[in-house]
Amino acid sequence: MAQKLWEKSTQVNEAIERFTVGRDREMDLYLAKHDVLGSMAHITMLESIGLLTKPELDELLAELRLIYAEAAKGNFTIEEGVEDVHSQVELMLTRRLGDVGKKIHSGRSRNDQVLLDLKLFTRTQLQEIASEVQTLFDALITQSERYKNILMPGYTHLQIAMPSSFGLWFGAYAEGLTDDMLFLQAAYKMCNRNPLGSAAGYGSSFPLNRTMTTELLGFDSMNYNVVYAQMGRGKLERNVAFALASIAGTVAKLAYDACLFNSQNFNFIKLPAECTTGSSIMPHKKNPDVFELTRAKCNKLQALPQQIMMIANNLPSGYFRDLQIIKEVFLPAFQELKDCLQMTTYIVDKMQVNEHILDDDKYKLIFSVEEVNRLAAEGMPFRDAYKKVGLDIEAGRFEHNKQVNHTHEGSIGNLCNTEIKKLMDEISSGFNFDKVGEAEAKLLATDV
Repeated sequence: MAQKLWEKSTQVNEAIERFTVGRDREMDLYLAKHDVLGSMAHITMLESIGLLTKPELDELLAELRLIYAEAAKGNFTIEEGVEDVHSQVELMLTRRLGDVGKKIHSGRSRNDQVLLDLKLFTRTQLQEIASEVQTLFDALITQSERYKNILMPGYTHLQIAMPSSFGLWFGAYAEGLTDDMLFLQAAYKMCNRNPLGSAAGYGSSFPLNRTMTTELLGFDSMNYNVVYAQMGRGKLERNVAFALASIAGTVAKLAYDACLFNSQNFNFIKLPAECTTGSSIMPHKKNPDVFELTRAKCNKLQALPQQIMMIANNLPSGYFRDLQIIKEVFLPAFQELKDCLQMTTYIVDKMQVNEHILDDDKYKLIFSVEEVNRLAAEGMPFRDAYKKVGLDIEAGRFEHNKQVNHTHEGSIGNLCNTEIKKLMDEISSGFNFDKVGEAEAKLLATDV
C-alpha cells in the first residue's frame, strides 16, 4: 500500500481510512489534469526562487506533461491505497524520477492544492457552460425571428389573457439567458483568482512568488489574504452553484412550457418525434420525456446551492474535512447542466409551431384589451371603454378582427432581438477566456 503524504509511523485503521477517503478518489479524477497544470506552475515558481535546479525543473515538467496528456485522454487512474490525485501525481513522479519527485510539494499544502484544482476545473467548466448557453441563446433568437409574426395566446393564472407571439415566447427565454450569463460571468470572475501559495491557510516561510503563479496560470488576480483564500473553499462552490441554478431555472421553465404547449389540449407546438416516447399500453402516446427529464434535472440543480450551504455554513475559519463532501455534489453538476442545455438546444432548433392557433374562436376574448384600447384611442375614456367591452362580453356580442398593432420596444411588433443579441455579445466578451487559454497553452508547450 502506498504511503499517504501525511503518514508517519502510525498505521491507519482500514475502516476509518475507507470512511475518511470516501469518494475522494472517484471525485479527484475530475481534477487530475488541473492538478498537473497547477503543479507545473508551482514548480516553475520554485525554480525561480532557488528551490529547484533548472535540470530538475526540466525533468519534472517533461514528466508532468506526459501525465497531463494521460489525464486529458481519460487514462489517469488513482491506484488502490493512494489517497487522492495529489498523492498519485507525486507517486508517479517519484517512481519515474526518484527523489526529485518528492520536491514538488515545497511551499504547498494539499489545502491550497485542492483549492487551486477546484478553481482551474471550475473555470474550464464555466467556459463550457457559457458556450452551451450561447448556443441555446442563438437557437432561441433564430426561432423568435422565424416565428415573430405568428400569434399565440398569452396566459395569466392559466387563463387566456392577451395576445402574445412565438417571437415573444422564444425571445423571452433568450433574454432570460442574458441575465443568467451575467450571473455566470460574476461567478467566473470570483473563481478566476489564484489561491496557490496560501498553503494550509497561513502562508509559507519560503519566499514564494505568488504573482508569478498567478500569471503562469492566467488568473486575473490572486486571493491575496491567505486566510481568506482558505475561507473561499465552499464559498466558491456555493457562488458558482447559484449561477448554475439560475441557468437551470430558465431551462426548467422553458421545458415546462414546452411540455404544456405540446399537449393536445394546447397544441401550440410539436416536439421532434425522436425526443418523445410511447406507452406500453396506449399506442397513441408521444410523451415529452426528454423535456420532463430536463425539468427534473434542472430542478435538482436549483437545490445545489442549498446543499453546499448546509455543508459549509456552520464552519469557522480554517480548513475542515467537511468541505471534502462538497465535491460529491458540485463536480458532477456541470455535466448534468451541459446535458440539459444540449438537449434543450436540440429540441428548440427542431421545434415546430402551430401557425393557426387563433383561428379557434375560443381564444377570441384575448383581444378584449385591444378593443378597449381602440375605443380609448378614438376618444372614449378608458374606464368607459373597459366597461363597454366587459358588458359586450357578458352579453355574448363581443367581436374583434384578431389583429394587433404593438409597436413599443419589446412588444409583439418590435421584439428588440437585435438589442438582446448585442447585450449577450457584450456579456460574453467580458469573460476574457482567451487569456486563460493562452496561459495554459504556454505552460504546456514543450519549447518553453
